[in-house]
Amino acid sequence: MNYTLPSILLIAATLASPALAERADRDKPVDIEANRVTVDDRNKVHIFEGDVVLTQGTLMIKGDKLVVTQGADGFQTGVATASGGRLASFRQRREGSTEYVDGEAERIEYDSRAEKARLFNRAHVRSGGDEVRGHYIEYDSVSENYLVTNAPGSTPESSTGGRVRATIQPKGDNKP
Repeated sequence: MNYTLPSILLIAATLASPALAERADRDKPVDIEANRVTVDDRNKVHIFEGDVVLTQGTLMIKGDKLVVTQGADGFQTGVATASGGRLASFRQRREGSTEYVDGEAERIEYDSRAEKARLFNRAHVRSGGDEVRGHYIEYDSVSENYLVTNAPGSTPESSTGGRVRATIQPKGDNKP
């Protein structure tokens, strides 16, 4: 079946409906492991390098480098990247479920205030058996939506290349 970009975006936006992130995660401490850390207390910036693993409840972000910035309000933003052709990854359990949302990309930005993960370049997100792929994916755990495009801020009219892909598994009683 051949889908147009607007229909793929609509389909992708509905994929996360049951995939609300574990709400208890935001009240958990953030633990980070790495081979090295550089701390800039004045600017509230921490740079973790080498096999970085961030965990907060069921949320896990992995990469070769993670830059965490804390705002005056206490919320953190993090940018995870990988090198050598590898991908950074995130994983978080869905609210009220044992299933997880998994994602990977060359760069992952996570905003703890907005509870959004933005994935750039070779982006791929799986939720249950459903999958979306594109150059840019924004996963919003508050609104329970994905946005999948060729580039951040692009629209079907302004996109100049590439296509997004989605695989949606049958739901309900019609499964064998």
